[in-house]
Amino acid sequence: MVDLGADHALFSISVASEVTGVNPQMLRVYEQKGLLAPHRTEGGTRRYSSNELELIREIDALIKTGLNLAGVERVLELQAENERLQRQIGRLKRDSANGERPKS
Repeated sequence: MVDLGADHALFSISVASEVTGVNPQMLRVYEQKGLLAPHRTEGGTRRYSSNELELIREIDALIKTGLNLAGVERVLELQAENERLQRQIGRLKRDSANGERPKS
């Protein structure tokens, strides 16, 4: 059975463009700048997952607020760091509630 989860790359660049409203050339620029990393088929065709479509929408929204691509990249980095720290806090809280000592 095929995994059709949010990480499964199903959508071509034309479908990703239509669904997100971002033209294919900008999707290529996002990839070139390292903001996106779509899956590539053996033939080199880009395929986007549902998660990547959400990321494209987020990038587009940030650009519409006036950020340039470097600013968008920094926001995405900070969001990822925030999520990592939130997970770490969650682990520390669980460890503390279980009477375990923090791992250094």
